[in-house]
Amino acid sequence: MSSSSDFEAARIALGQQLRGLRRDKGLTARALATLCHWHESKVSRIENGKALPSPVDIRAWTVACDAGARADDLIAMASNIQLMYQEWRHLERDGMRRVHDQVQPLWDATRTFKGYAQCLVPGPLQVEGYTAAVLRGVQRRRAIPDDVEDVLRVRCERQRILREKGRSFTIVLEEAALYYRLADRQVMTGQLSRLFVVSAMPTVRLGIIPRSADRSETWPVEDFWIFDDREVQVETVSAFIDIKQQAQLSQYQEAFTRLMQQAVFGSEAYPLIAEALQSM
Repeated sequence: MSSSSDFEAARIALGQQLRGLRRDKGLTARALATLCHWHESKVSRIENGKALPSPVDIRAWTVACDAGARADDLIAMASNIQLMYQEWRHLERDGMRRVHDQVQPLWDATRTFKGYAQCLVPGPLQVEGYTAAVLRGVQRRRAIPDDVEDVLRVRCERQRILREKGRSFTIVLEEAALYYRLADRQVMTGQLSRLFVVSAMPTVRLGIIPRSADRSETWPVEDFWIFDDREVQVETVSAFIDIKQQAQLSQYQEAFTRLMQQAVFGSEAYPLIAEALQSM
């Protein structure tokens, strides 16, 4: 499973519905393209999920197939797909603050959080220096406007939800995430020590998947968060992906369950954190 394949599957599903309308009308791809004043290759790209049709494209398609009543539903489907996948270069053209403001209402509204990370400690568990190092790395790597100090304040403020009654966090880390040196030795030491503190919080259940675990059935995947079992957010190299479709949600819920089964929790996780701390 990958977040990019989720996006591709959603486009393919839309393309298949449009292909079905064309075939029900008895039109070839070439005939449809002629009616819509398009090149034939455009029909092929849309039907095979290689291109996402615009609302104008969908209305033209449904009119040509005498299926105008389907237009609004298909346009809504395309709109949801577009919202699902947002490239960083568009989201962060003015810096990182807009993205953090965009997701804050979801964090505020959520009661049950499930998070998985394979390469870094997740945001709510981070010390300030670690968060600053992560944000600075993102800012340099993506060459975006520098609003790191502003975003750092937002991220630190968000951690208040760890202490709020009625919320629960189940977070699973790969043991390797404890060893990636994303900041200097002093910060990393403070970060690993912080894990002992947060794992003792009544709202937090922290699990670590040992590097020695048998991964033949369940291997590391991309980092993700599940919010109240109704929405998943994933960050990839190129894009921010927000998943609400039930089929994809179920995949992430099942993946999280399998990853949890690989993890050790509580006192069983402490030796793994202590060993990483000693290596610093």
